[in-house]
Amino acid sequence: QVQLVESGGGLVQPGGSLRLSCAVSEFAFEHYAIGWFRQAPEKEREGVSCISSRHDKKFYADSVRGRFTISRDNAQKTVFLQMNSLKPEDTALYYCAASRYGNDPSLVGDEYDYWGQGAQVTVSS
Repeated sequence: QVQLVESGGGLVQPGGSLRLSCAVSEFAFEHYAIGWFRQAPEKEREGVSCISSRHDKKFYADSVRGRFTISRDNAQKTVFLQMNSLKPEDTALYYCAASRYGNDPSLVGDEYDYWGQGAQVTVSS
């Protein structure tokens, strides 16, 4: 069973930064694509960013492009989401997810097999 654990969430003022981490307990981590998703109260889940197993493909939602950066460290079995210039509308529960289709990362949640429990990000003054 693949387990994913998010960390790094918290409360930050508008314009601030946070870095989310997703630690994955999977021997073959390097074969999985990893995605970040978020869900705000009363809103649908949104794909935020994703990265292929080989680091060569990265995608971002239009709402975060230019402000968020995804990266991964296969030796540490961890994926990071650096979030800069945060806005109140970025407030949500952020989840990471793993897909067996390592070379075809996607922002569609249905294409992911395993999910973490989520980390809360609140952007407020």
